[in-house]
Amino acid sequence: MSRIACIGDSCVDHYTQQGQKFPGGNPVNFAVYVRRLGGEAAFIGAVGSDEDGALVCQALRDKDVDVSHVQVLPGPTPTTQVEMQDGNRVFTAYDTGVMEQYQLRDEDFDFIGTYDLAVSALWGRCEADLGRIRAMGVPVAFDCADLPEDPAAQTALPNTDIAFFSDDGAEEAALKQHMLALAALGPRIVVAMRGKQGSLAYEDGQFYSQAAIDCEVVDTLGAGDSFIAGFLHGLLSGLPMQERMRLGAENASITIGYLGAW
Repeated sequence: MSRIACIGDSCVDHYTQQGQKFPGGNPVNFAVYVRRLGGEAAFIGAVGSDEDGALVCQALRDKDVDVSHVQVLPGPTPTTQVEMQDGNRVFTAYDTGVMEQYQLRDEDFDFIGTYDLAVSALWGRCEADLGRIRAMGVPVAFDCADLPEDPAAQTALPNTDIAFFSDDGAEEAALKQHMLALAALGPRIVVAMRGKQGSLAYEDGQFYSQAAIDCEVVDTLGAGDSFIAGFLHGLLSGLPMQERMRLGAENASITIGYLGAW
């Protein structure tokens, strides 16, 4: 069974047109999707001392995600305003809330050290801590979103084993060159998530491709996070590259069939 520590930001996604809100944030989503696949997951991060923070924690408990190392900080939980445009989610505003105060504690590092792998993302505010996690013998995965050249990603990548990023516009030849440049910074595996074009991965001098799974698209929110969770669960389960990518694609196809991340 995979055991994954999911570290960083939480938020509540407010769907302004529908008048609904859902818990989210990359590491929060990773944890829920790992549990959906039968793995164990913990969310290590922060929420605010407000109704949204209570919503996030209770929703995670309901999914059997370990929240014992969630810090409840004074102030608002981060929020994202989401609008739906032709089945695609568009983020219109983001409030960082208590994430401005968030820092990993020594007891959090000790807890992370008991897991098989740690994963974080661009807005998790712990890119500078990944070296310490890796030095404990815990492999590190990092999601650069669509900004692998962002300073936070550039800080993270030298201490990352598996790097993910999103790019659904580049031609394949240019994309491969970009992936090689990112691999040169440190990651042994680099995965490009390409939306409906599927995914492309690089490991040990070889590229692998995976088509997207044909399915009805209701809401693309969480598709990339689902892919990452499936890929990492497959990796820790000993699956070869092509099967990891397939599991990621299948997991994403489930998520985009309903409104909200989960």
